[in-house]
Amino acid sequence: MLRRLALTAVTSFAVLSAAAPAATAATGHLPLPLPLPVPALQGDDDARKTELTVTVSNSGDRAADGVYELKCSPAGGSHPVAQHACDRLTKLGEPAGDGKDPFRPVPTGAMCTQQFGGSATARVTGTWHGQRVDAAFDRTDGCEIARWNNLRPVLPNVR
Repeated sequence: MLRRLALTAVTSFAVLSAAAPAATAATGHLPLPLPLPVPALQGDDDARKTELTVTVSNSGDRAADGVYELKCSPAGGSHPVAQHACDRLTKLGEPAGDGKDPFRPVPTGAMCTQQFGGSATARVTGTWHGQRVDAAFDRTDGCEIARWNNLRPVLPNVR
């Protein structure tokens, strides 16, 4: 229905734009400015699409290490807790969330506690809410640990 509405708006604009020069010539008055054309809207499915590959290694838990596929809407793939992971990603993407991209790296120069959270590493690639993702995670300091923990259960609970 959304695509039909967008197509109708674009078609209506084209008809009005074609009629405007004739109206100007007939009356000698400039027509009222018409709205700018409406770009074709992305389907809701494309804008919310989440398909990720999560690779975890050195977690200290053989069950947590490995490569997992995660798909949302509906939840699926080989991720061990796909529904919980999708629920977390949905919450992170809502306006009521902190508004930050959970896949964004720690800013350069950030003040982080110097604590070591273990040798676990993870790489997340794919698409989150229609946006490309290619992010690396580790637990080398307080900022990186917090970043990892923010994505639980997409990333496993490790210590």
